[in-house]
Amino acid sequence: MEKYWNIIVGSYTGYWNYLVNEILHPSWHNYFYWLLLVSAFFFILEWVKPWRKDQSRFRKDFWLDFFYMFFNFFLFSLIIYNAVSNSVVNLFNDALAVIGINNLLAFEVMKWPMWSHLLIGFVVRDFVQWWVHRLLHRSPWLWEFHKVHHSVEQMGFAAHLRYHWMENVVYRTIEYIPLALIGIGLRDFFIIHIFTLAVGHFNHSNIKVPLGPFKYLFNNPQMHIWHHAYDLPRERGYGVNFGITLSIWDYLFKTDYIPYDGRDIKLGFPGVEQFPHDFVGQNLHGIVPEHKREKVSAGKEPTK
Repeated sequence: MEKYWNIIVGSYTGYWNYLVNEILHPSWHNYFYWLLLVSAFFFILEWVKPWRKDQSRFRKDFWLDFFYMFFNFFLFSLIIYNAVSNSVVNLFNDALAVIGINNLLAFEVMKWPMWSHLLIGFVVRDFVQWWVHRLLHRSPWLWEFHKVHHSVEQMGFAAHLRYHWMENVVYRTIEYIPLALIGIGLRDFFIIHIFTLAVGHFNHSNIKVPLGPFKYLFNNPQMHIWHHAYDLPRERGYGVNFGITLSIWDYLFKTDYIPYDGRDIKLGFPGVEQFPHDFVGQNLHGIVPEHKREKVSAGKEPTK
């Protein structure tokens, strides 16, 4: 028990020191400033050449999404995720050791050329995330959390990181074993993460970039806008265009859907008008019953 207490305490102090170092010591290996740099790049593009020209430069809920960017990548890890995930990983590894499994590593990819383990790590992670994304739409329980991301009613780059904290838990839990099997290193994971961050911002941004045949490989705003469509045909009721970074999975598994230029389509989902519009209400959604959630959002103690 003392081991796990030390892990929890060490996770909090370690992540706090990491976060302070990220902010105070800018470098090329600093994720905090990469997030700012990538965000500023797409923010400028949206201002200079917007796809939806009548959309406000500071679109609806822009500042809410801006806060989500830092909450989901930094504050959530500091508050709880880093300590819990480190504890669970150690517990999982201890359980494997009991049955004689001391290492999940199945492929020594780090001994291969750098380009190969970057490519393998990226493709494996994106494929797993594609299936997780489909699961978020198919499972009624998980869909309640995923509604937070689909509550976006005007699209822009920062909408990329508006999602319920539970999605962090679901994605990281399911992708842990596949990534552990190939043993991707921290440097490679950092590079992959920055690349997928940039493409994710691109997918949600208010710009239009002709990709030619590359649209069948990479996700893009003109494809992803339909993933957020308010109205979809009945046979597509569970969603379309689930690609995170790569669009090829949707074309391979027949979940692609771009009936026409979707620049001005209505976004959201049936009932989004009544969905919480504040950060607290959105992040209590799916966890706290609605009547109690309303009181918490209003700053009142919920009744039991």
